[in-house]
This record gives sequence, structure tokens and C-alpha cells, in this order.
Amino acid sequence: MSAAPQIAPAQERTVLVVPGMHCAGCMAKVERGLAELPGVSAARVNLTARQVSVAHDAGVTTPMLVDALGAIGFPAQPRVEELAPPPAAVKPLLAPLGVAGFAAMNVMLLSVSIWSGADGSTRDLFHWLSAAIGVPAIAYAGRVFFASAWGALKHGRTNMDVPISIGVTLATVLSLYETVTGGAEAWFDGTLMLLLFLLAGRALDAAMRDKARAGVDALLRQAAPGALVVGRDGSVEWLAAPQLVVGMVMRVAAGERLAADGEIVSGQTRLDNSLLTGESAPVAAAVGSAVHAGTLNLDGAIDVRVTAAGQGTTLAEIAKLMDASGQARSKYVRIADRASRLYAPAVHTLAALSFAGWMLIGHAGLHHSLVIAIAVLIITCPCALGLAVPVAQVVACGALMKRGIMVKDGSALERLAGVDRVLLDKTGTLTMGRPVPDPAVLDALPANAAAVALALASHSRHPLSRALVEALAARGVVAAELAEVAEEPGQGLRARWHGKAVALRRPGEAAGMATVLDIAGEPAWLIPFADRLRPQADAALAELAALGIEASILSGDNAAAVAEVARQTGLTAQASADPADKREAIARLQAAGRKVLMAGDGLNDGPALAAADASIAPGTASDVGRQAADLVFLGDSLDALPRSVRAARRTMAVVRQNFALAIGYNVLAVPLAMAGKVTPLIAAAAMSLSSLIVIANSLRLVRAAR
Repeated sequence: MSAAPQIAPAQERTVLVVPGMHCAGCMAKVERGLAELPGVSAARVNLTARQVSVAHDAGVTTPMLVDALGAIGFPAQPRVEELAPPPAAVKPLLAPLGVAGFAAMNVMLLSVSIWSGADGSTRDLFHWLSAAIGVPAIAYAGRVFFASAWGALKHGRTNMDVPISIGVTLATVLSLYETVTGGAEAWFDGTLMLLLFLLAGRALDAAMRDKARAGVDALLRQAAPGALVVGRDGSVEWLAAPQLVVGMVMRVAAGERLAADGEIVSGQTRLDNSLLTGESAPVAAAVGSAVHAGTLNLDGAIDVRVTAAGQGTTLAEIAKLMDASGQARSKYVRIADRASRLYAPAVHTLAALSFAGWMLIGHAGLHHSLVIAIAVLIITCPCALGLAVPVAQVVACGALMKRGIMVKDGSALERLAGVDRVLLDKTGTLTMGRPVPDPAVLDALPANAAAVALALASHSRHPLSRALVEALAARGVVAAELAEVAEEPGQGLRARWHGKAVALRRPGEAAGMATVLDIAGEPAWLIPFADRLRPQADAALAELAALGIEASILSGDNAAAVAEVARQTGLTAQASADPADKREAIARLQAAGRKVLMAGDGLNDGPALAAADASIAPGTASDVGRQAADLVFLGDSLDALPRSVRAARRTMAVVRQNFALAIGYNVLAVPLAMAGKVTPLIAAAAMSLSSLIVIANSLRLVRAAR
């Protein structure tokens, strides 16, 4: 008898806000600390949103997770599920940055006189004035680093803020000692410069992380704050967006945005969907059309039955997808993690060796040896290394978001950059997935026939009926007045018009995807439908080929339908593939050394999207498709595929440059500091400059998605 199968405990997901994370080292500590907790299967940090998503057994409670993070020095709290964007990460850094900048400028002015040769009582006066300005400013501006360092030491660990805090404190104390004893040098200017550059680098990083969310925040701000709701008795009441529930009917006037997703039950209009799709052309909508929160009603008043509100709207779904992004364990992030873990002990060792070495020389003395050790502590800050990967990813993700492409996982850019094979699902991915009636037939319809067809189709939720409504409404057709409308499931709609029997019915099997319009006493009209290719499909496929990426179709549709699309695109194709077939096809390619990009949208594409090296889905994909994909594109154009690959390759080139800059800086700077060739002032400027160079290099990715 075989053993009973093991049933895995039910898994839950908790998202915690961890404000104290600011670098790759923090990410690693948080993820390791949570992963060591029994019952936690995975922990994944989103450094941009300062959040960690934890997958755990039902027995693990939120307080247990919060306590586990608190024990390693990272206070946390549960994320509140709401549509409002989180507070800006850069705002708390602006006041310390301003204080450090103001104080640094004033102390530097006083230092100019000392550098110019002032001595005696004049030099001492300037030192005391510098101390009066510098010490309070250092205490205030440095609290960002002091609090982080103390939190780490209190829990028996170190982070990159520990040696920074030690260096700042020692430099300040030594400068005060020089001031009190009438010494020739004091380094209040260098200490303030260090804090100024450190805070500037951290503020720029925070600003870019805020910018990465700017696209989503703009969407959230565009949602209407509420709507007029029509009661069953005909009364009208304004309700705030959080009060809307499924089943309510909103009355939306021309010029207003929708506060919830829904279906039009009365009226017809044109909608501006550019907020969600990036498409600028107005879209016709009539009874039966689905509409989304945030879209702008352009023409006529409509009544909309709410189908999704609050966290269920398209806007909220986009926000959730973006909040799910983060830096996964890519190769370059792992390198930064290891470097950050080694940083504190390595820097403390180098500083101690420098101090001991200069003391052993004999003639250097305690004072000079201590100054050199402080310079080593300051100049070796690994901020540039810690910023090398996340800043580049954040800037690139923000650039792609402006083009309507959401990157759910920053590390996906690394994987996407290496793809050399793309598999495309047909319906909904390579094609629009929306049936379109033959425009020549619609143009040939008599006006009365078109009016009857629109009226009949508006009473059905069938995809062909919806497509017919949109196409006829876009042509300015006005629906006829019908009586005795009835829908026969699987057969069509029947009604009476001016006493005549009319119908919109299913044709024979040989007609393919089509519908037939019958009006008693008149010839029947066959209206065929087709699923057209996505805009710029041919150009996108040609560009993928130019990038060295081979494309083919992998679809679950029948062979005849797939063959037609294969003929139009010139691609090889595999039809009638179920989810297992798609996974097997990807596995075969990966076993042959290929890096596979999967593009799909349906439920049956979920396993393939998860199995591929990188994956992308359209915004119209199923929930499973959007959740499984690494990237989601909101517009209709297939140009999103080559655009994403180009941006990914540019991002990884910049990441490699950032690593070279960060490592090269330390190779040059550390020996100079240990040799006593660098003062604390120069060390502060050099260390901060290296971080700013990495950030400036990453900013070139603002145009990565062009």
C-alpha cells in the first residue's frame, strides 16, 4: 500500500511595511530573518515601497512576523489595504538635507579664512563658530544614520550605517577636542560635507523610488472621489467611492470620470480610456459595454451598474500589481547582498589596521593615526555598491511604466535581457482577442437594419453581440425601438419591430464566427466576425528578430484558427496545446540552452508564464495571467515586447557599469586613505561623489523605454 500523500499546510500571504529598509543589505537581513521563522516559506522585499511580502502557514500570525522583524532591528506594521498612495519616501530626508547643506555652506565660509592663513585667536574664534554651527547640525542631520546604527547594534548586528555613524562621531569629537585645545585643524566642514552627500544620495534614491510609483499614483488620483447613485425609487444620492458596492447604478454625466468598474445599462457615449490603455482614440460605448474606474465620459450621460468597486476595480488591480514588484534574488542583487554583509567587519578591520599600523610607525602619534582611521571609515562606505542594482531597476521600471508597461519584478529585467526565444499565445496576445464584425458588411447594411441590429445586440452579453454594439455605435447608429425582446441561450435574440418579427441568430456551422440578422420580409444579412492581429504586430516581430530573438506561436486554439494567424505573421506554430504541453515546450527549449520569453493571457497560460525565464501578459489578460507574468502591458500594441527587451538590455548594461564604478572607486580610494593621503573632508566628498556618479549613470535609463 502506498503512503498517503503529504498535504501541505494552507499558505497565507501577509504584507508588512518596513520603513527602515534602504539598501540591498537591509533587504537580505529582512528576508533571512523572516525565512528563519518556522512556518514561513518565503519572504520577498519590495525596496521601492519599503514592504515585504511573506508567504506562511496559517499558524503564523501577523504579530509573530512583526516581532521577528523587530528582534533584528526592523520595526514593521501590517500594510493597510487602501487606494491612497503611501507617503513619499523622500519627504523625511528633506529637512535633515537642508540643515546639513545650510550648515556646511556656513562652516565652509569660515574655513576659507583658516585655509587662507588665519591663526592664533582668529583661527580659534572661527573654530568655535564652526563648532557652534556644526555640532547641532551634525546631531540633527545625522540622526537618520545614528538611529539606524543604534537599532542594529541594539540587536547585536551591524549595517552600513554603523561605520558611518562611528566615523561621523569620531570626526566630530576629534574636531571638538582640537577646538578646545587650540589645535590647528578641525573637521566640522568635512563631517557636514559627508552628511550632506550621504543624505543627497539617499534622498535621490528615495525620490526615484517615489518616481517609480508616480505612474500608479497618478492613476489612483484620477479615480473619481464618488458618484451619483440612482435608487430603486428613482432618487439620486451622491456617495463617496468607498461606499459604492456591486449592483448599484451610477449616473455619469459627460465630462465626469467613473468611480467604479461597471456595465452600461442606459445611454451611449464615447469614452477616453487613455488613462488605462495609453490609446488616445475615443472608444464608443453603449448598453452592455464594460467600463472601468478612472475612464472619462466624453459625450452623453450614461447609467452604469457597478460590477467592481474599491479594491476590485481595474485601478486598484494595477496598484496591487505594482506593489507586488521588488528586487528578487537576481545575480547582481546577490552580489550586492554579499558585499553589504561583508562591509561592516571589513571596514572596521581596515580602520583598525590603519590605526595600528600608523601607531607602530612611531612618529605619527595618536592624533594623526586616529584621523587616518576616520578617513578610512568614511571613504569606504558601500552606498555606491548598494545602489548599483536597485536604482537602475527603479529608473528603468519607471520609464517602462510611462510607456504603459508595468514591471512586477525588478529582477525580471535581468532575465528578460538574456532571452533569445519568444513563445506567443494566439488569442488575446498575438491577436486582440476581441471579435470584430466585417466593416464592409456593416457599411452595406441599410439604416433600418443597422438600427434593429444595434437594438437586438444591446440586450445580450454574448461577445459577438458586444462587438456588434461597439462597432455600430461607433458609426453613429441609433438603436431602434423594439418590443417583446427575448434571448434564447445558444440561439440568439428575437423581438418585434413595427409589428415585424426580427432576430439576431446563430448561423449554420459552416459560416464560422458570424451572426445573422433577420427582418421579416427582407433578405437575411450574414455578419461575419474576425479576431484581428494586434497593432504593429508585424513591426514588433521584425524588431524581435533584429534583436536576435526567434519567435513562434504556442496556442491552445484549434489548428485551423492558428494556421491562419501563422500565415499572416509568417511564424511557425503549435496548436491545440494544453497547459502541460506549453510547459513541456518551454522545458525542451530551456534544456537546449535557450532563454525563453512567454507571452500569454489566459488561464491556460498561467503555468507557462511561471515556467518561462521571463514572461509578459497584456492588461486584458485573466487574473491568473497577470499575476503569473513578470511584466504587464496596458496598451493594444505588440510593440511592448521589443520595447521591454531593449529596456532590459540597456538596464543590465548600466548595472554592469555601476558595479565597475563602485568597485573601481574602492580599489583607488582605500589604499590612498590607509596611506594617509586623504583627509576626512576629502574622504567625505569622494565617498558621496561615488554614490552620486552611480545614481547619475542610472538616470540615463529615464529614456530606456524609447
